[in-house]
Amino acid sequence: MINMDFTQRVAVESVNTPWLSSPAPGVWRKPLEREEKESGHTTSIVKYEAGSHFARHTHPKGEEIYVLEGVFSDEHGHYPAGSYIRNPPGSAHTPYSQLGCVIFVKLNQFEHQDVKSVVIDTTASAWLPNTEGLHTLPLHKFGNEQVTLITSSKGDHFQNENVVGGQEILVLSGVLQDEFGTYSAGTWLRSPYVSQSLRCLTENTTMLMKTGHLPIDE
Repeated sequence: MINMDFTQRVAVESVNTPWLSSPAPGVWRKPLEREEKESGHTTSIVKYEAGSHFARHTHPKGEEIYVLEGVFSDEHGHYPAGSYIRNPPGSAHTPYSQLGCVIFVKLNQFEHQDVKSVVIDTTASAWLPNTEGLHTLPLHKFGNEQVTLITSSKGDHFQNENVVGGQEILVLSGVLQDEFGTYSAGTWLRSPYVSQSLRCLTENTTMLMKTGHLPIDE
């Protein structure tokens, strides 16, 4: 198991983490949290070399993807960098990449009732300003879980209210800081609480944020 104690805060600089081979030739992974080697609750950065593919498989508890680089594909379509995808529980596909890609993947973490398929091209979507001067792009909401893209300018601060289920952030660009440290692009953060104050240290800091989803026992 890797980082499966959801009561603990975790910070992983994925750019400094080595690529590990997968069962599919040409597909590499950087596990961020993992319940079992090839099953269960998993969050990873995954790289497909050009022309590589995974055999057809099913996701019993869903799959969530954000495409970081290149073009990710399956039999349902082609998804360029900036695409956000949710494949609901029980869905199946045969993923591949013709030219190569890097994706952020979360497996087997959906609520059973969360059965909506989602495909969003965030590069063609309208961002919303909020009261803190940030720009946000809501991607998904179900129950307490919310997934949002957030972008801000240098010096912007924002503080999240406490919510059940904690917070997870992947820094996509720029540099982010909280009371525990400073985080460059590629850093993945998970916290059982969301009361910390976040500050952007560079222009155009962008992050993928999920809140309210951690399975923490009371």
